[in-house]
Amino acid sequence: MSLFKDHKVSVSEVLSFIPEALLSHLSTTTKVDYYAKVLHGKKMFYLLLYSILDNDRLSQRSLEDTFNYSGFKAIFNLDLSETVRRSSLSDRLSSIDPAYFKEIFDYIYDRFSEQYTQSEREKYHLMRVDSTLVAEAAIKLKEGIDQKSSKKLIKYSMCFDGILPADVQTFTSQIYSSEDNALPEAVFKQVQKEREQTTVQANQAETIYLIDRGLQSTRTIKEFTDRKIKFVIRLKQNRKYEQIHSLLKEGQDLDFGDTVLEEDSLVHLYTGVPIKNKQGNIHYKEEKVETPFRLVIVKKKTQTDKTDVEKTDVEKTDVEKTDVEKTDVEKTDQEKQFWFITNVFDLTAKQVADSYRRRWDIEVFFRFIKQELNVNHLVSLSKNGIQVIIYMSLIVAMLVLLYKKANNLGYKTAKRRFVLQLRELITAIMITLAGGDPNNVFKT
Repeated sequence: MSLFKDHKVSVSEVLSFIPEALLSHLSTTTKVDYYAKVLHGKKMFYLLLYSILDNDRLSQRSLEDTFNYSGFKAIFNLDLSETVRRSSLSDRLSSIDPAYFKEIFDYIYDRFSEQYTQSEREKYHLMRVDSTLVAEAAIKLKEGIDQKSSKKLIKYSMCFDGILPADVQTFTSQIYSSEDNALPEAVFKQVQKEREQTTVQANQAETIYLIDRGLQSTRTIKEFTDRKIKFVIRLKQNRKYEQIHSLLKEGQDLDFGDTVLEEDSLVHLYTGVPIKNKQGNIHYKEEKVETPFRLVIVKKKTQTDKTDVEKTDVEKTDVEKTDVEKTDVEKTDQEKQFWFITNVFDLTAKQVADSYRRRWDIEVFFRFIKQELNVNHLVSLSKNGIQVIIYMSLIVAMLVLLYKKANNLGYKTAKRRFVLQLRELITAIMITLAGGDPNNVFKT
């Protein structure tokens, strides 16, 4: 029984990656079920999982209707007599323990990443790091990043390995309006998680973090090196630096196809050191950072709207064909150079530039979760509920991405077919519960 006979992996097989024993175990090891009468952690997990998939615009009202829908209860084997109201769901989202959902997210990521082939492991040792924003009316959202308008912002800073989201940090404090504060925290949390996994430590040591121009702090770049964190960061042009010596070799091929190598050097960067004068005012004194870095500068050959440094084959998916979000990768004709600062010396300059190309994957992923999984809309206005929803959205994203990868589909097609198969599964269960044979309905 399947709508799509050519698929290698079905929705029911994907859902089996979430063991019910894990959900029950976490209910006892976390505080998720404290004071819960009906909406236990496992039920909330299934409710959010199904609702994110099956609703074009998720809301507390749609959660209420979904919970009271007999088909939803049938597929997850829940008590048909139980009902909830929107107010109960709102209260539950505001108080439920997000750690329950984070642990499920971590488990599923670890389980799915184990399925990577060796070639994929070598390809996806690149960790893309970036942030995306969601806005809500200031009068509704008590805690958020103030953008001096009628709205406040929630920032999600994520790590994405090229196939799956590896981690997310949710920021609502004003200090995190700067990527120089948000992105390092996301990186440090991910590095800590990787290094705690001693069984894969050898592989994780090779992870290179790809970061766009939002992060420019020389102090942070130095701290990455001090912590033995490898990175390739797009540096803003014309940053002051001191060349130690050139890494170019005589006779080296400088033609990268769509770009030309202009510089590959060992350099010192400069930073501003805050100095308070007698009047109590702070000014910044320029100071050279003695830690050496590698600066790679490439120049594009042609003047295009979007640099090929950011383009990858992933842009050929149906998500990008609609209307990819505009980012700073769209350049004017005057901006032809791309500066990369890195602490990786065992790659060629071309490999450094090619690695950075893969950063675009996370932009595609942001587009997917906003367009297809309701992430651009806040279901709960409490930070607690916001954290729960983003973890659940990423869990759903991982299920769909696994289904997409296994069946060689595009983003939109994978989401659409996943939902269709889920509905078919519900229908089959309902037919069986009514004493019928679903094979009489779904001809094979």
